[in-house]
Amino acid sequence: MFHMLTCFNLKPEFQIDEFRKAASDFTTHMKDRQLVHSMGSIGRRQRDTILDTDDERDQEYFFIMSFQDRAQSDLAVELILSREEPGLSIHNAVNSMITDHIFICWEDL
Repeated sequence: MFHMLTCFNLKPEFQIDEFRKAASDFTTHMKDRQLVHSMGSIGRRQRDTILDTDDERDQEYFFIMSFQDRAQSDLAVELILSREEPGLSIHNAVNSMITDHIFICWEDL
């Protein structure tokens, strides 16, 4: 499996339930096209534990999106970059709600 961790903050005018709905719609769209395996639950960072040692990032929310392999993730990126509808609007609905986003990818060994 190939995974992408997305860390982000919500723009002040949005609520997490709005983001959750938009992310679910996007994931369904991508699943219907066989371009994503799954999206995990959205988490809220817990900075007040000794286990959180990342001082470089300050994002409050995160989720993991999983792909069958790197090839599937590359195809998903191609679809997004093609800017074709309805994918463009569905992706923009998610993207318009977040700020300070970073992506970290890895492949299972």
